[in-house]
Amino acid sequence: MTQPRWIDTHGHLFLLEDDAGAVIDRAVTAGVDWIVCPGIDVPTSQHARTIAEAHPHRVSWTAGLHPHEAGQWGEVADAIESLAVESAGVGECGLDWYRELAPRSDQVEAFRAQLDLAAELDKPIVIHCRDAFADVHELVEAAGLGYRAIMHCWTGGPRWTKRFDDLGVTFSFAGPLTYPTADTLRRAAAVAPPDRTMVETDAPYLTPESRRPGANEPAFVTETGAALADVWGLGVDEVAARTSAHARRVFAIPDG
Repeated sequence: MTQPRWIDTHGHLFLLEDDAGAVIDRAVTAGVDWIVCPGIDVPTSQHARTIAEAHPHRVSWTAGLHPHEAGQWGEVADAIESLAVESAGVGECGLDWYRELAPRSDQVEAFRAQLDLAAELDKPIVIHCRDAFADVHELVEAAGLGYRAIMHCWTGGPRWTKRFDDLGVTFSFAGPLTYPTADTLRRAAAVAPPDRTMVETDAPYLTPESRRPGANEPAFVTETGAALADVWGLGVDEVAARTSAHARRVFAIPDG
Protein backbone atom coordinates (compact mmCIF):
# COMPACT_ATOMS: atom_id res chain seq x y z
CA MET A 1 0.00 0.00 0.00
CA THR A 2 1.32 3.46 -0.90
CA GLN A 3 1.96 5.71 2.07
CA PRO A 4 -0.15 8.92 2.09
CA ARG A 5 1.99 12.00 1.44
CA TRP A 6 1.40 15.18 3.41
CA ILE A 7 2.51 18.81 3.55
CA ASP A 8 2.98 20.52 6.92
CA THR A 9 1.98 24.07 6.04
CA HIS A 10 3.19 25.64 9.30
CA GLY A 11 6.18 24.39 11.27
CA HIS A 12 8.61 26.68 13.10
CA LEU A 13 11.72 24.60 12.44
CA PHE A 14 13.95 27.27 14.00
CA LEU A 15 12.25 26.75 17.39
CA LEU A 16 12.87 22.98 17.59
CA GLU A 17 15.67 21.64 19.76
CA ASP A 18 16.78 19.04 17.22
CA ASP A 19 18.77 19.84 14.10
CA ALA A 20 16.45 20.82 11.25
CA GLY A 21 17.92 18.13 9.01
CA ALA A 22 17.05 15.38 11.50
CA VAL A 23 13.54 16.77 11.96
CA ILE A 24 13.02 16.87 8.20
CA ASP A 25 14.29 13.31 7.80
CA ARG A 26 11.82 12.07 10.41
CA ALA A 27 9.03 13.93 8.67
CA VAL A 28 9.85 12.39 5.29
CA THR A 29 9.90 8.92 6.85
CA ALA A 30 6.45 9.61 8.35
CA GLY A 31 5.04 10.62 4.96
CA VAL A 32 5.59 14.40 4.93
CA ASP A 33 6.97 15.66 1.63
CA TRP A 34 7.21 19.37 2.37
CA ILE A 35 7.26 21.84 5.26
CA VAL A 36 6.44 25.55 5.22
CA CYS A 37 8.51 27.38 7.85
CA PRO A 38 6.99 30.77 8.76
CA GLY A 39 8.97 33.57 10.35
CA ILE A 40 7.58 35.59 13.24
CA ASP A 41 10.01 38.54 13.16
CA VAL A 42 13.10 39.59 11.21
CA PRO A 43 15.66 37.20 12.82
CA THR A 44 13.38 34.16 12.60
CA SER A 45 12.36 35.00 9.03
CA GLN A 46 16.06 35.08 8.16
CA HIS A 47 16.58 31.79 10.00
CA ALA A 48 13.65 30.24 8.13
CA ARG A 49 15.26 31.34 4.87
CA THR A 50 18.56 29.73 5.87
CA ILE A 51 16.84 26.43 6.64
CA ALA A 52 14.92 26.50 3.36
CA GLU A 53 18.08 27.26 1.40
CA ALA A 54 19.75 24.24 3.02
CA HIS A 55 16.76 22.01 2.16
CA PRO A 56 15.43 23.42 -1.15
CA HIS A 57 13.50 20.27 -2.05
CA ARG A 58 11.70 20.00 1.31
CA VAL A 59 11.16 23.44 2.84
CA SER A 60 9.58 26.78 1.91
CA TRP A 61 9.68 29.84 4.15
CA THR A 62 7.69 32.98 4.81
CA ALA A 63 8.55 36.36 6.31
CA GLY A 64 6.37 38.27 8.70
CA LEU A 65 5.85 39.97 12.04
CA HIS A 66 3.74 38.16 14.64
CA PRO A 67 1.09 40.21 16.46
CA HIS A 68 2.97 39.78 19.75
CA GLU A 69 5.80 41.82 18.19
CA ALA A 70 3.59 44.30 16.34
CA GLY A 71 4.98 47.27 18.23
CA GLN A 72 8.18 46.87 16.22
CA TRP A 73 6.49 47.32 12.84
CA GLY A 74 7.68 50.86 12.23
CA GLU A 75 11.28 49.79 12.82
CA VAL A 76 11.26 46.51 10.89
CA ALA A 77 8.77 47.09 8.08
CA ASP A 78 11.45 47.62 5.44
CA ALA A 79 13.32 44.47 6.46
CA ILE A 80 10.16 42.34 6.46
CA GLU A 81 9.15 43.72 3.08
CA SER A 82 12.59 42.93 1.59
CA LEU A 83 12.51 39.41 2.97
CA ALA A 84 8.96 38.85 1.75
CA VAL A 85 10.01 39.60 -1.82
CA GLU A 86 12.24 36.49 -1.68
CA SER A 87 9.91 34.28 0.31
CA ALA A 88 6.96 32.01 -0.47
CA GLY A 89 4.57 34.20 1.48
CA VAL A 90 3.92 36.85 4.12
CA GLY A 91 3.43 36.11 7.81
CA GLU A 92 2.92 34.85 10.40
CA CYS A 93 0.93 37.95 11.22
CA GLY A 94 -2.53 38.84 12.45
CA LEU A 95 -4.36 39.80 15.64
CA ASP A 96 -4.20 38.31 19.15
CA TRP A 97 -6.78 39.67 21.58
CA TYR A 98 -6.07 36.80 24.03
CA ARG A 99 -2.56 37.72 25.18
CA GLU A 100 -2.48 41.30 23.88
CA LEU A 101 1.31 41.49 24.14
CA ALA A 102 1.20 44.50 21.83
CA PRO A 103 -1.38 47.32 21.81
CA ARG A 104 -4.38 46.58 19.63
CA SER A 105 -3.74 49.64 17.49
CA ASP A 106 -0.19 48.45 16.73
CA GLN A 107 -1.45 44.97 15.89
CA VAL A 108 -4.03 46.35 13.46
CA GLU A 109 -1.47 48.62 11.81
CA ALA A 110 1.07 45.81 11.33
CA PHE A 111 -1.55 43.34 10.13
CA ARG A 112 -3.11 45.73 7.65
CA ALA A 113 0.32 46.61 6.27
CA GLN A 114 1.18 42.94 5.81
CA LEU A 115 -2.13 42.26 4.10
CA ASP A 116 -1.30 45.09 1.72
CA LEU A 117 2.17 43.64 1.21
CA ALA A 118 0.76 40.23 0.31
CA ALA A 119 -1.58 41.84 -2.20
CA GLU A 120 1.24 43.91 -3.69
CA LEU A 121 3.53 40.89 -4.04
CA ASP A 122 0.70 38.56 -5.12
CA LYS A 123 1.67 36.07 -2.41
CA PRO A 124 -0.19 34.14 0.28
CA ILE A 125 -0.42 35.43 3.83
CA VAL A 126 -0.33 33.31 7.01
CA ILE A 127 -2.83 34.71 9.51
CA HIS A 128 -2.82 34.32 13.29
CA CYS A 129 -6.26 34.89 14.83
CA ARG A 130 -6.85 34.41 18.52
CA ASP A 131 -10.03 35.75 20.11
CA ALA A 132 -10.15 38.36 17.34
CA PHE A 133 -12.47 36.79 14.77
CA ALA A 134 -14.63 39.85 14.05
CA ASP A 135 -11.70 42.21 13.56
CA VAL A 136 -9.69 39.73 11.50
CA HIS A 137 -12.74 39.04 9.35
CA GLU A 138 -13.20 42.76 8.68
CA LEU A 139 -9.56 43.25 7.63
CA VAL A 140 -9.39 40.07 5.55
CA GLU A 141 -12.64 40.94 3.80
CA ALA A 142 -11.28 44.38 2.91
CA ALA A 143 -8.05 42.85 1.57
CA GLY A 144 -9.91 40.51 -0.80
CA LEU A 145 -7.12 37.93 -1.03
CA GLY A 146 -9.39 34.90 -1.35
CA TYR A 147 -7.71 31.52 -0.90
CA ARG A 148 -4.33 33.20 -0.43
CA ALA A 149 -5.49 34.32 3.02
CA ILE A 150 -4.56 31.34 5.20
CA MET A 151 -6.34 31.02 8.54
CA HIS A 152 -3.47 29.37 10.38
CA CYS A 153 -4.34 26.93 13.19
CA TRP A 154 -8.03 27.61 12.69
CA THR A 155 -9.97 27.47 15.96
CA GLY A 156 -13.23 29.17 15.04
CA GLY A 157 -16.52 27.40 15.51
CA PRO A 158 -18.95 26.46 12.73
CA ARG A 159 -20.50 29.95 12.55
CA TRP A 160 -17.17 31.73 12.06
CA THR A 161 -16.01 29.02 9.68
CA LYS A 162 -19.00 29.68 7.45
CA ARG A 163 -18.44 33.45 7.60
CA PHE A 164 -14.77 33.14 6.66
CA ASP A 165 -15.64 30.54 4.03
CA ASP A 166 -17.76 33.20 2.34
CA LEU A 167 -14.50 35.17 1.86
CA GLY A 168 -12.93 32.25 0.01
CA VAL A 169 -10.08 31.86 2.50
CA THR A 170 -7.98 28.77 3.17
CA PHE A 171 -8.41 26.97 6.50
CA SER A 172 -5.46 25.23 8.14
CA PHE A 173 -6.07 22.78 10.99
CA ALA A 174 -3.51 21.73 13.60
CA GLY A 175 -3.17 19.38 16.59
CA PRO A 176 -6.16 20.70 18.55
CA LEU A 177 -8.38 18.85 16.07
CA THR A 178 -7.27 15.65 17.88
CA TYR A 179 -8.06 16.85 21.41
CA PRO A 180 -10.95 15.14 23.23
CA THR A 181 -12.35 18.53 24.26
CA ALA A 182 -12.37 19.93 20.71
CA ASP A 183 -15.88 18.98 19.61
CA THR A 184 -16.67 22.55 18.51
CA LEU A 185 -13.53 22.63 16.37
CA ARG A 186 -14.45 19.30 14.78
CA ARG A 187 -17.89 20.69 13.95
CA ALA A 188 -16.12 23.62 12.34
CA ALA A 189 -13.88 21.31 10.33
CA ALA A 190 -16.96 19.47 9.15
CA VAL A 191 -18.14 22.60 7.29
CA ALA A 192 -14.70 23.65 6.01
CA PRO A 193 -14.32 23.17 2.22
CA PRO A 194 -12.12 20.12 1.50
CA ASP A 195 -10.57 21.81 -1.53
CA ARG A 196 -9.60 24.91 0.48
CA THR A 197 -8.25 23.25 3.60
CA MET A 198 -4.71 22.35 4.69
CA VAL A 199 -3.06 20.72 7.70
CA GLU A 200 -0.18 21.92 9.86
CA THR A 201 1.64 21.28 13.10
CA ASP A 202 2.58 24.76 14.36
CA ALA A 203 5.63 22.88 15.66
CA PRO A 204 6.85 22.92 18.36
CA TYR A 205 3.42 23.88 19.71
CA LEU A 206 -0.03 22.20 19.70
CA THR A 207 1.19 18.61 19.81
CA PRO A 208 -1.48 16.07 18.78
CA GLU A 209 -3.19 14.27 21.65
CA SER A 210 -1.30 10.98 21.34
CA ARG A 211 2.09 12.76 21.47
CA ARG A 212 1.44 15.05 24.42
CA PRO A 213 3.10 16.41 26.50
CA GLY A 214 6.15 16.33 24.20
CA ALA A 215 7.08 18.95 21.64
CA ASN A 216 5.37 18.88 18.27
CA GLU A 217 7.24 18.31 15.00
CA PRO A 218 6.31 18.05 11.30
CA ALA A 219 6.19 14.23 11.33
CA PHE A 220 3.10 14.45 13.54
CA VAL A 221 1.00 16.33 10.98
CA THR A 222 -0.21 12.93 9.80
CA GLU A 223 -2.26 12.62 13.01
CA THR A 224 -4.11 15.87 12.36
CA GLY A 225 -4.70 14.67 8.81
CA ALA A 226 -6.17 11.42 10.09
CA ALA A 227 -8.46 13.35 12.47
CA LEU A 228 -9.63 15.50 9.57
CA ALA A 229 -10.33 12.39 7.49
CA ASP A 230 -12.46 11.06 10.32
CA VAL A 231 -14.44 14.31 10.55
CA TRP A 232 -15.05 14.39 6.80
CA GLY A 233 -15.77 10.69 6.46
CA LEU A 234 -13.12 10.39 3.75
CA GLY A 235 -10.15 8.11 3.34
CA VAL A 236 -6.82 9.27 4.74
CA ASP A 237 -5.28 8.97 1.26
CA GLU A 238 -7.88 11.31 -0.21
CA VAL A 239 -7.46 13.90 2.55
CA ALA A 240 -3.67 13.79 2.14
CA ALA A 241 -4.05 14.28 -1.60
CA ARG A 242 -6.57 17.14 -1.30
CA THR A 243 -4.78 19.09 1.44
CA SER A 244 -1.39 18.64 -0.21
CA ALA A 245 -2.67 19.68 -3.62
CA HIS A 246 -4.10 22.87 -2.16
CA ALA A 247 -0.89 23.57 -0.21
CA ARG A 248 1.09 23.27 -3.44
CA ARG A 249 -1.32 25.70 -5.08
CA VAL A 250 -1.17 28.22 -2.25
CA PHE A 251 2.60 28.22 -1.74
CA ALA A 252 3.65 27.37 -5.31
CA ILE A 253 5.32 24.17 -4.12
CA PRO A 254 6.60 22.04 -7.00
CA ASP A 255 5.07 18.63 -7.62
CA GLY A 256 7.02 15.49 -6.82
